[in-house]
Parts: sequence; structure tokens; C-alpha cells
Amino acid sequence: MIKRFLILIFIISGYSAYAQKPAAEDLSRYISLLEGKKVGLTVNHTALVGNEHLLDVFLNNNINVVKIYTPEHGLRGTAGAGEIVGNSTDTKTGIPVISLYGNNKKPTKEQVGEIDCMVFDMQDVGTRFYTYLSTMHYVMEACAENGIPLIVLDRPNPNGFYIDGPVLESSCKSFVGMHRIPIVHGMTLGELAMMINSEKWLANGIECELTVIPCIEYTHQSKYQLPVAPSPNLPDMQSVYLYPTLCLFEGTPLSVGRGTGFPFKVIGHPDFKGNKKYPFSFVPKTSDGKIKPLFEGQTCYGKDFREFNTSNITEIDLDRIIEVYNDYSNKNKFFKPIFPKLAGNNILQKQIAEGKTAQEIRQSWQKDLDEFKTRREKYLLYK
Repeated sequence: MIKRFLILIFIISGYSAYAQKPAAEDLSRYISLLEGKKVGLTVNHTALVGNEHLLDVFLNNNINVVKIYTPEHGLRGTAGAGEIVGNSTDTKTGIPVISLYGNNKKPTKEQVGEIDCMVFDMQDVGTRFYTYLSTMHYVMEACAENGIPLIVLDRPNPNGFYIDGPVLESSCKSFVGMHRIPIVHGMTLGELAMMINSEKWLANGIECELTVIPCIEYTHQSKYQLPVAPSPNLPDMQSVYLYPTLCLFEGTPLSVGRGTGFPFKVIGHPDFKGNKKYPFSFVPKTSDGKIKPLFEGQTCYGKDFREFNTSNITEIDLDRIIEVYNDYSNKNKFFKPIFPKLAGNNILQKQIAEGKTAQEIRQSWQKDLDEFKTRREKYLLYK
């Protein structure tokens, strides 16, 4: 453990002149860890080094990549949310591709048996319910169980400048929330990997042999602009900034614009027709033969946030959720079973139904948030 932290400190101290970049951008910092080894690569389309995919960079530098592992949305990032992706072969390289969003979310012993080390590189968006974090957890677990070293190439968190939301309760644990962290946690995947390991959150308290290669010149005050859409329904930075709030509406009857050209920038429902508070309308449609969106072919009436100034966001917009709940006609059916899993507790929906204000609700989770912030400090690689 001491040796690992010495490596991290050396890496950070040597790059003060660089603009903020993902760890993968400088191969010289970690190539020695890969030479002469059979490498497994857990990546998707976001694992870019400039305009080149990390896989191609490795192959061009004679790194022996023998297997690729991919999360939700697949290697190319084109599969729809929840769409099952099967195992395949990369047509460009002929390397086997193991889907971690198909029959198994954790690599099996057979699937990692031939590799000497695993490299993980994926662009997260900084929320507990974004499933790339859960994929990393299971990869860590598989590596720990099979004695395989894991190297996490860290990337900046585009929502890393604030912390908010209820901390996950164990009763609400699922693939969209596996760790005792808030909805917006203010950490990178590299920092979270260290936390998962040291807090013994892997099965049976095991730890994997972990090396985190930090980002270059990133801070938690940075407003990092993603070079590529992290998933099909987060097409740009505006959707990424709105996501922590609007994803909670996925646990309600409302559409968040899936099946439109502006997902996670709008909310709406057919039953709001004629309500002057919800003047905007849109019609979700299936595209490219993917999973049918909610209210396909129906006109939804709601609100458009595309003109909203996302640069000032520093918290989840509870007032928005409370307002829509109060305006929805059938309150007994407003919260779907997945809502507590997204929220991280069974209390939030009760608080909204009881008429609690946003301030009262936020105050109820403050103690847990303060405890999380204290625990988080031990794992921060960036100011």
C-alpha cells in the first residue's frame, strides 16, 4: 500500500505544466506495468487517447491485449440503456470481447483465466447510479478473487465539483447503486476504486492488487468538458449536468426524453396535456431498432431545460421533483419500484408524499453526507 501511494505522489508532482488530461494520455507513465504481459482491457468507446482508442494505442505499442471486457452500452457505446449485449469478437483486431452487461456482470474465472493483468479505462459522469462504477466494482472483485493486478487509468469527473443526495442504504443496493455514497459523490473512478478496496466493499471484504494512474492537472473544481458522449442518452455536457436530477424521474411515470434528440434535457407525460405549467411537447420515437422508449409515438407535455443555465448547478433540484409530484393526478402510482434504488433510500419518496420541503429533505440526509465527506478525504488524489 505504501509503495502504491509513493508511485501516485511521484506521478502527480511531475506534471504541473500540463492541462488537465485523462491518465491514459501519457503511456510512458504506465507502459512498464504492461510489457511482457497478457493484458485484459475493460473499456468502451470513451477510452480515448486524443482521437485514438486505447486498444489501438496498446496494439501499436506491442502491448499484448488478449481480451476485451465491456460495460452497459457495449464496446462502441451504441447499445441502448438496459439492452443486453452478448459476447463477440472485435472485427478490427480479432480479439474476444466479453460483455459485462449480458449473462454476467462480473467476469468469471474462465473469462479472466488467461490474463496477467487488467486495465480499466472508462469515462464516468459522477453519479452513483451510472453503471460504469458498478462494472468497475465487479471487475475489481474478479481480479481480487483470481489474483490479477488491476490498473485503473483515471479520468476527470465532469460532475466532480459538488456532492449531494442521500447516501445509499444497504436495503436499496442494486446494480444502479452498490456503495455507501451519495448520488453525486464528487470522486473519480480511480478515487472510488481506492475507497472500495480500503473500505472492504468487495465480496467477503477481499481487496484487489490495485494501481491507480491519476489524471494530469485535474482538480475537483475543474469543469471538465467530455471529448465524447459517455453513453447514447447523454449526448453533451448539458445532459451530463442535468443527469443527477433528471435521472430520478426514471423512477416515476415521466419520460426524460429518451427517443428524442434531447434526452435528459426534458421531462414530460401525456397526462399533462392542457396544463399551462407544462407547455412544451415532444414525441418519443424508436431509432436504429433499439429498445422502445417510454410513450413511443405519444405526445408528452412537460418542460424543456435546454435553455437552463447548467453552469450554476451545485445540487440536485428537489423542487423540480416535488413540483411534478404535486401536479401529477395519480399520486399513488407516481413512484415506481426502482425509485428507491435510484434515490438510495426508501425515505425520499415518503418525504415528498408527506409534503416536506426541499430544505427539510436535504437537512435529513446532511449527517450522512458529512460522514461521507470525512471518509472521502482519505482517498482524494486531487484538490
